Amino acid sequence: MVDDDLWMLIEPLLPPWPERSPGPRPVADRLCLQGILYVLHNDIAWQLLPLELGFGSGQTCWRSLERWQQAGVFDRLHRILLGLVRPIM
Repeated sequence: MVDDDLWMLIEPLLPPWPERSPGPRPVADRLCLQGILYVLHNDIAWQLLPLELGFGSGQTCWRSLERWQQAGVFDRLHRILLGLVRPIM
């Protein structure tokens, strides 16, 4: 879903995992992003994200989405992607 080139743009924008979070990181960021995209693309409720896809739970993905939104990840990614688009003349 998220190819290597796109991931290379996104990964450096993600904030580090909070040090005070209890327990281990629940799922790799790339898998979590794929879970977020799956939920949004399929227009399903977070709790309906199938665990067997390996993206983590819907709640885990939603928490990451919230944390990344608050950190401005998507605004920065949007600006980067706009910079890559060549004007059509």
